[in-house]
Amino acid sequence: MTIPSVPKPAVKTPDVYAWTGRAALGVAAFLIAEFIVRETEGSRPPLSHTDALIAFMKHTSVQTLSIVTIDAVLMAFVIVFLAGFRQIIKNSAQGLEWIADLTYGSGLVFVGITLVGDAMEGGAALDAQDAHPYIAVLRALTEGHTLLFGSIGCVLLALISASSGTVILRSDVLPRWTGVVAYVVAALNVAAIPTLFGGTSDTSFIAAGGLGVTIFATFPWLAWVIVVGLVTVRGHRPTRRRLLRVAGLSHGDNGHDEQDAADHAKNADDGDQN
Repeated sequence: MTIPSVPKPAVKTPDVYAWTGRAALGVAAFLIAEFIVRETEGSRPPLSHTDALIAFMKHTSVQTLSIVTIDAVLMAFVIVFLAGFRQIIKNSAQGLEWIADLTYGSGLVFVGITLVGDAMEGGAALDAQDAHPYIAVLRALTEGHTLLFGSIGCVLLALISASSGTVILRSDVLPRWTGVVAYVVAALNVAAIPTLFGGTSDTSFIAAGGLGVTIFATFPWLAWVIVVGLVTVRGHRPTRRRLLRVAGLSHGDNGHDEQDAADHAKNADDGDQN
């Protein structure tokens, strides 16, 4: 007697486009919150001004710890966004998965060093709350997280942005202009890397981890994340024609396919002649 197999219930999977968009909106919300809190801190005195630096860090320790908490949650949303972005590419563009993995892996490293930098900044705030804070500790932690938030982060953001732009332009799973913007963000981050040699003044535009890095490197990438999230949450999907072209297949009555075939034949003839 044959026992009929019981069909497995269908598993409802989360909509990766919707969750990618929601994560980006979370990034936007916590980025605004972090900006508001940071504006209440004011400018940090030079590291060489011992008494002023200790007084400033003690006075702003609550704001600093609040920023560290906000940034940790923001990075959690970034992880969700990166995972969703990678899955969108894997679902729609076979052959480009390794580039999507490169984006995801470098993104996780960026999140990791950001959290380390947050921990160093928070550690300095905790030490400043002590009755007798050590200026050497405050300076070392401040200089350390400045490098992490500055040039080191710029290198990783450049890699994330360049790989994202490449996979978007090659797959068309998102509007092509988002890929172009990703390349622009990558270029801005590369340009910000030399700020490593710009000193540590909080008021200098070209200082390591200064305002220039924030405006031209970190903020543009986070803005790109938000924009891509808005595109996905609005329901952008690659068309069947685009998916077929990425896979190297033709689509009926598609003039682009005819042009691609002609270009391929021309390239083949040129190769034979060479």
